This record gives sequence, C-alpha cells and structure tokens, in this order.
Amino acid sequence: MSLFSGTIQSLEQGLNYSTLKQQTISQNIANVDTPNYKAKDVSRKNQFQSELQYSLKAYRTNEKHIEFSKSSEQAAVISRTSHTYQENGNGIDLDKEMTTMAENQIYYEALIDRLNGKFNSLQTVIRGGK
Repeated sequence: MSLFSGTIQSLEQGLNYSTLKQQTISQNIANVDTPNYKAKDVSRKNQFQSELQYSLKAYRTNEKHIEFSKSSEQAAVISRTSHTYQENGNGIDLDKEMTTMAENQIYYEALIDRLNGKFNSLQTVIRGGK
C-alpha cells in the first residue's frame, strides 16, 4: 500500500523533468554566442497522461480490452535544428529561452507547493489534527 497512492512518485518525476529542463535552458543561454550551436530542448510526450493512466486500477474482463500499464517514457534532451537565428549558425532565440525558463520556474514551484501540501497533511495526521 502506497502512502499517497503514487502522488509523491509522480511529483518526483515532475521535479526531475523540471530540473533537467532548467539545466538544458541554462546551457542554451550560456551558449547564445557560440557559433553553430543548436538549441536543445527536453522532450516528454504524454508523461503526465501516462502517470494518470498508471495510477488507475483497471481489471480486464475480456482479453480484447486494453491493458493499463506504466509507460516507460522518460524525458530526453533533443537538439532543435530547424531554426538558425544568428548569422554564425547559432540556433538560440534568447527571448524564447527566457520565456521557457519562466514557465519552467512556475511549473517547478507548483510541484513544490503540492509536495509541501502532501507533507503538511502527513504532519497534521501525525500530530493528531492539531
């Protein structure tokens, strides 16, 4: 039996993704003037949906029904080669990187807030509701 029904693990995976994305964005910003540097991004297709699907308990009553199983999808760093923004072949748009960094920061803080809420609930239960 899981204490929070897998919520902590899902939040941890989200934090891992956000950390990797932050590192990738920082690397892009640091290389904004590097000739022929191609921007990198973190790909995570449908991981949130797969986590929700995994947390559902489903019983197959017929072999033709779709199985509910955990996806092995992981976040991966990929290069964005479709755009060149500078004459030296550099593929980084600094404004886009800064915007993405701000979005990622908001996402990270939301996950941390939710995680703190889970731990505060546990602390309240341990103290007997006081």
